[in-house]
Amino acid sequence: MVTIYDIAQKANVSAMTVSKVINNTGRISEQTRKRVKKVMEELNYVPNSNARSLVLQQTQILSLLITDITNPFYTSLARGAEDSAKKLGYRLLFGNSDEDYDKEQDYVDMILSTRVDGVLFAPAGDHSLKHLEKLRAHNIPFVILDRAVPGIESDIVLGDSKQGARNLVEYLIGLGHRRIALVNGSLDVSTARLRYEGYAEALQLHGIPLDDELVVHKSYREYKDEDQLERLLQHPAPPTAIFAANNFLAVGVINALRKRGIRVPEDMSVVCFDDLDLSSALDPFLTVAAQPAYQFGAMGIQLLVERIQGSAVPEPRKLILPSELMIRSSAKTFGTE
Repeated sequence: MVTIYDIAQKANVSAMTVSKVINNTGRISEQTRKRVKKVMEELNYVPNSNARSLVLQQTQILSLLITDITNPFYTSLARGAEDSAKKLGYRLLFGNSDEDYDKEQDYVDMILSTRVDGVLFAPAGDHSLKHLEKLRAHNIPFVILDRAVPGIESDIVLGDSKQGARNLVEYLIGLGHRRIALVNGSLDVSTARLRYEGYAEALQLHGIPLDDELVVHKSYREYKDEDQLERLLQHPAPPTAIFAANNFLAVGVINALRKRGIRVPEDMSVVCFDDLDLSSALDPFLTVAAQPAYQFGAMGIQLLVERIQGSAVPEPRKLILPSELMIRSSAKTFGTE
């Protein structure tokens, strides 16, 4: 087994210098640092992370817990988190709760047993409060992503769900639509509440009455409850447009409409929050409020590492990232072919 003494001898430096290079501590010239690293590579030296963590009281491991890895938003978010963590010298463990509180709890227990330095946490919903409190009770730093959780103060990176929803609905209103349905996530998720508020506010600002029968609250996961869609379509004054509160809901709605021979956008306009994977058969078809998903992850890691290293201000920090309205071809002016 190669030791730091072997490296020191070949690089003609002290063992202490090698230790400083490995742990990225102390003042060492760049030339010496490069020479030591070159010798480490030549000897295939792998640092003993357990010994290092005992000295530094850190593992250099972070955890990212998200709600649905198959959702393109979270896939891009995870990439941003991973890239940022690597640049800052950390490794990243992934967990996927599937919007399930029990599964989320299992991951929190695993995180506690793994001794990670901190957690980037996209909560399943409001009931995630007890899981965040558990992390706090064990002094594990965390940053919340995408969804606020009432009852806990922490660093957080959010999208502007209310304004993004309002922009989408006002776009539909500008096309002449007055009967606009909302297919939304569960109201125990903060983004679903805010997107509903943005939807309702846009209608109110344009003097359009809010019809609760045109609003469906389901899970953010893929929309499969076609009875709810049928109820919307059988309304005495059915919608001419549908606002889906995330990309999975939009895909489910469009597929259900197509099964009924309802064309998008010829017979029904559809818009949604969050963009689709570029490889999707629907892209670049769908008009969306696109969020900078990659930046959610990258900026979340930056906040988390600052909190771990003690360089952050004591007060919780909140970053709100705006969405961008991407107008494509899934909506059309009402009353035209």
